[in-house]
Amino acid sequence: MKLTPIMAALLAVNLLACPASWDQAGLFREKEEAEDFPEEEDFTPKRGRFAPKRETRGPKEKPGPELTRSAAGTLPVSAGFSWYAVHQKNGVRPPAPLEIVPLEEHGAYYLGPDEPVVYLTFDAGYENGNVARILDALKAEEVPGAFFILENLVNREPELVRRMAEEGHLVCNHTARHRDMTAFGEAEFKEELGRMESAYRKLTGSEMAKYYRPPEGKFTAENLDWAADMGYSTVLWSFAYADWDNEKQPDPDASLEKILSGAHNGMVLLLHPTSDTNARILPTLIRSLKDRGYRFGTLDELTGGGGSET
Repeated sequence: MKLTPIMAALLAVNLLACPASWDQAGLFREKEEAEDFPEEEDFTPKRGRFAPKRETRGPKEKPGPELTRSAAGTLPVSAGFSWYAVHQKNGVRPPAPLEIVPLEEHGAYYLGPDEPVVYLTFDAGYENGNVARILDALKAEEVPGAFFILENLVNREPELVRRMAEEGHLVCNHTARHRDMTAFGEAEFKEELGRMESAYRKLTGSEMAKYYRPPEGKFTAENLDWAADMGYSTVLWSFAYADWDNEKQPDPDASLEKILSGAHNGMVLLLHPTSDTNARILPTLIRSLKDRGYRFGTLDELTGGGGSET
């Protein structure tokens, strides 16, 4: 229907006099819907109420030629690296990325020996009910795990941390506050790990297991050396997957198949125990790996006796 100028004027007067009729007229729904559904969706992982806050960063830069390993295998120690392991299948063991400093030269590990053994490791910064379920599964299946924890977990869930140690798991250092450790100098770096040690010592009266995992896998060669100075071996991983976003949990069947298809000798498996998917699939995952001939080892075994000792 085409509105004449007079009809348009009368309609405008009516709408101004009766705001309740605006929505009935449907004239402003388009604007409201645009506000409810912004064009750019926020994909920031919403991992839980007590999850450590993520820092805002710019686009990830690809390593330039100056970070490519030379024939002699040398890299500037101050270069920052972000660890990753490319998924392989059919039992193939993932190679270390060429652009990253050789870990073996700095007391660090990402892969065990070429034997049918799996090392279960968990990065645990907070509890949402699933960490306890993970511990239940490990206890029922009688397999060891290594938990890299933050100060937050000690402060908010002391009984859960005590349980990890009492049930025979290694409780390891993931730093106190989940910071980008590549931005720290030596004193700050050692203070951050020492702060985590102090929190654990105050709670349990014992020392943490001497294994360190850098937040988000970000490190420099100097970081690895500083950790070694403190008696730590840095332990990265040979398999991980996108399991950390609590509001976008992956399908359990697909996740189980993904992990099993990527299983390999000496696998250092990184899982987030806050993941509902992981809590659901862990018993089946453990039994399936056992059925395939894998056993479950400890980080003490991986590193040849614990800490930075080889």
